[in-house]
Amino acid sequence: MKNIIKTDETHPLTWRLRKDQQPVWLKEYCNNNGYASIKKTFNHLNSKELTDIIIESGLRGRGGAGFPTGIKWNSFHQNTSKDLTVYLICNADEMEPGTYKDKLLMEQLPHQLIEGMLLGAFAINACIGYIFLRGEYIQSGINLQKAICEAYNAGYLGKNILRSGFSFDIFLHMGAGRYICGEETALINSLEGKRANPRFKPPFPSVAGLWGKPTCINNVETLSNVPSIVHYGVSWYKNLSKGSDSGTKMMGFSGKVKNPGVWEVPFGISAREILEEYACGMKDSFKLKAWQPGGAGTALLTPSHIDTPMDFTNIQKCGSRLGTAVSMAIDNTINIVSLLLNIEKFFSRESCGWCTPCRDGLPWIVNILKDLKNKQGHEGDIETLEDICFNLNPGKTFCAHAPGAISPLLSGIKYFRSEFELGISNKKYIFNHIKGIQSNLLNFKLFKK
Repeated sequence: MKNIIKTDETHPLTWRLRKDQQPVWLKEYCNNNGYASIKKTFNHLNSKELTDIIIESGLRGRGGAGFPTGIKWNSFHQNTSKDLTVYLICNADEMEPGTYKDKLLMEQLPHQLIEGMLLGAFAINACIGYIFLRGEYIQSGINLQKAICEAYNAGYLGKNILRSGFSFDIFLHMGAGRYICGEETALINSLEGKRANPRFKPPFPSVAGLWGKPTCINNVETLSNVPSIVHYGVSWYKNLSKGSDSGTKMMGFSGKVKNPGVWEVPFGISAREILEEYACGMKDSFKLKAWQPGGAGTALLTPSHIDTPMDFTNIQKCGSRLGTAVSMAIDNTINIVSLLLNIEKFFSRESCGWCTPCRDGLPWIVNILKDLKNKQGHEGDIETLEDICFNLNPGKTFCAHAPGAISPLLSGIKYFRSEFELGISNKKYIFNHIKGIQSNLLNFKLFKK
């Protein structure tokens, strides 16, 4: 692995991490420029000026979609009523299989997230914030709650923070364990105690979100970027990147690699460099067969794409999405049909069941993949899978759950169709074909009578 010296000027997200992997609590955090951006903001900026800084920085959402953070915040300045309650929600659900970047930041740098939330709240004039945390992240919850208490005791949360006239409270909410809560309106429903189904849009959460009030939802890593941008400036942040997107990103590799993990690297670094120099390459006797750039819901790529710069634009040009940027290496011992069956089982189980294409289409995909895995598939099964995927494309389902689910499947068929074809049993096809002819003849006889 690369021996890199982390500093505040090169690794804004992780330079404070301790070598013993213990949490950085308030005193140590403040000794390393912690909450300095809050003081700078309160003394020199108003909410619109802070929002403009984030717009100029080019910060994009780090949860997977990559929507410009400043543009999202700017929509809240259209709310002219001073009496209107505004909420800020930190999406800390991190239910994407194979992703664990937010977990590291919450467990070891909880105050960085709190400071980011404070700045976000100031920018959109929010008075209440919620951290919607994945229920299985027990240690993250313990560390965040302790940090929240420290922040209250030090005057960084609560009423009239640092005598600025700005007040903000944070509440920690443990989720019930549903992937669909990654969709922001489903998260809001869950937070309200309802079933986690996505909502109709419009109205968007910025207009009518939590309890009908304007609400902004940002990811853990997104908010954790904000303090450094404010403290060091826009030009510095943009110059951290090697690509078209600004700043750094938590990226990593899992699978049969020698050193699985997650690291803060500049946008534009190639996937090969992360795999070979950070993850130390594939384990002995294993070869890279395919890889997913950012979670189970991203399309498969092949070794021919491994030199692609890791940023939103270039990964999209390859036919996939950057997603969470924590990649999974698929080795040469893995059968693609078996892998996709496992992925589609997950997405089928996690469907909220709200719309018919997703509710019925994903289990249908699972059943066909089971047959193909057991070499009991029918002629035409691959074409049927493609037809189902066509009806689960963006715009044909209520939310992005199903389109994300079919991305790895379609790419698997594209690059590894021969493995699907091996699952087709001609014997079974002939038997069913004869059975179908017999059935049609019987129906014809009955019709004649």
